[in-house]
Amino acid sequence: MSGAYFDNNATTPLDPRVAEAMVPWLGPRFGNPSSIHRWGQAAREAIEAARCQVAELVGADALEIVFTASGTEANNLVLETIGSGARGRVVISGLEHPSVRVAAELLAVRGFEVHSVSPGADGIVPVEAMVAALGPDTRLVALMLANNELGTLQPVAEVAAACREAGIPVLCDAVQAAGKTAVEVAALGVDYLTLGAHKFHGPLGAAALWVRKGAPLSPLLVGGSQERRRRASTENVPALVGFGLACELAGRELPERERRLGALRERFEAGLGALADVVIHCRTSPRLPHTSHVAFLGLEAESLLIRLDLAGFAVSTGSACSSGVVEPSRTLTQMGIGRHEALASLRISFGLFNTEAEVDALLPVLAREVATLRQLAPVGAHA
Repeated sequence: MSGAYFDNNATTPLDPRVAEAMVPWLGPRFGNPSSIHRWGQAAREAIEAARCQVAELVGADALEIVFTASGTEANNLVLETIGSGARGRVVISGLEHPSVRVAAELLAVRGFEVHSVSPGADGIVPVEAMVAALGPDTRLVALMLANNELGTLQPVAEVAAACREAGIPVLCDAVQAAGKTAVEVAALGVDYLTLGAHKFHGPLGAAALWVRKGAPLSPLLVGGSQERRRRASTENVPALVGFGLACELAGRELPERERRLGALRERFEAGLGALADVVIHCRTSPRLPHTSHVAFLGLEAESLLIRLDLAGFAVSTGSACSSGVVEPSRTLTQMGIGRHEALASLRISFGLFNTEAEVDALLPVLAREVATLRQLAPVGAHA
């Protein structure tokens, strides 16, 4: 066993079935979907079929789906729509992806008040705190469905219900959740929802924004009639065809995927019992089935990541380097986790093509590298 990829929250390998569906549109089948001849109309039909597949995954009407190139673009589109209106308050959770958080910061520069609500120690944003942050001038609330670092599921439906009573629109970033757990726009009660193909074995460069009928949307890209004038640009037909099939497969196979991914995670976390000074974050919280976030106390996770990479295993950290100094994950610090523990944390995320044998191969290598780092470069309590 030479190694394995355990960074599926960053991106997933393309499902061969999805790749097979895309191949004709990378060669013999082509055409601009806006053209009226048969080549163009065949491409248009392929895109509209994909739109229906995406809509079905989240229980939506196909006409409510706006295709974008990424979840980041979709989130930015909503924040920019709010920014084009009257100034007021924007409430976001402290767990939001930078595509929401930084876009909100730009709104603050333009005169909006941005209020961020921190998660609790369980990795979940309290409903009461989100509701308490609302006011008569609140223009938008943003709460992601599943955190990309911890995998914790957020109380979107409860927050959205309170916002609906107050007439406040809600953006739900479901990029990390879609294809891994059930996502139903009606049950969530939100007004905007984003999802991206490459998080569940679809292609990069294909994503979507669901917009509730009647919810405002101001285009970022203009100059064409594509997406009913909501997003001008010639469509990426191969990627959208792949996106559509990835959604169809995810919807059809979701129960088995949840079972299998959950079993891999449980096998991994059970195997960590042989290691000392290990903290599994949010283990008792509602989580996505495939995400494990673990602190290996007494070392720096960046060093552990590099050693695992050299051994052939891909994992992730949530830390970031700023001016030559490694800073801990914002998510972890907002939860109240101390600096040493935050910097000792790794995210291990499983995908459809991981196996029990790969998990079993990772565990002894992980134990070896943790022991080596604690001896060679102890940190915190081990220093």
